[in-house]
Amino acid sequence: MSQPDRRRGRGAALVPTPVKAAAGELGLAVSDRVDDVLEVGADLGVVVAYGRLVRPHVLARLDLVNLHFSLLPRWRGAAPVERAILAGDEETGVCLMRLEEGLDTGPVYGCERLAIAPEETVSSLRRRLVDAGCALLVDTLSAGLADPSPQVGEATYAAKIDPGELRLDWSRPAVELTRLVRLEQAWTTFRGRRLKVLRAAVAEAGIGAELAPGALDGVVVGAGEGALELVLVQPEGKSPQSAEAWRNGARPGPDERLGG
Repeated sequence: MSQPDRRRGRGAALVPTPVKAAAGELGLAVSDRVDDVLEVGADLGVVVAYGRLVRPHVLARLDLVNLHFSLLPRWRGAAPVERAILAGDEETGVCLMRLEEGLDTGPVYGCERLAIAPEETVSSLRRRLVDAGCALLVDTLSAGLADPSPQVGEATYAAKIDPGELRLDWSRPAVELTRLVRLEQAWTTFRGRRLKVLRAAVAEAGIGAELAPGALDGVVVGAGEGALELVLVQPEGKSPQSAEAWRNGARPGPDERLGG
């Protein structure tokens, strides 16, 4: 089971999800109708990053477990990996839980904890979570499902990332801006055109401290607190390039700012 084919990118053709494409290569039947899982005679279903609530009548007839990429009940919802990075969490993990009607509220069979490296990107962290989750799933099912335990602690919710959140607000502290860059979709504007910031780091103490938010000194950009050092950027309509190469080509004037 996978979500329906969708139009992706600039083309008009429908494109299958990566899960559906991989299943097709393996000769496995795939459906985008949830009710079809009730007709295959399965004893147990596994849900991973499905992105939709499963209807009660399906839950009543088939036991389902779900791999969720957070340490529940922290970061229930659609974007747990991204929200953990944005919040500055030093640790996250993956939990295997029993699926129920609520949003990621089911009891838990087990969790695997992972440290988040200070500069780790969302794609790197997600890959590690996938590896840990696969091992957790196989080991748990091989041992046989025991009774799950209720989630304990304060629940927080990981809302889907809105595109507007990915715009760099230079009035924010540099440490917060670099977390946004680690989502690998952050952007700002320069001379009215979009400039993606693909890699950046908090500038060393004292460097760029006198810069106004968005002001440039070489590849250092002023922020509300501290400064951000650009490493890799992508101007609109061009390929990614080093920040130094972009700076040498664009030659920003002394009064020009990012985000203006």
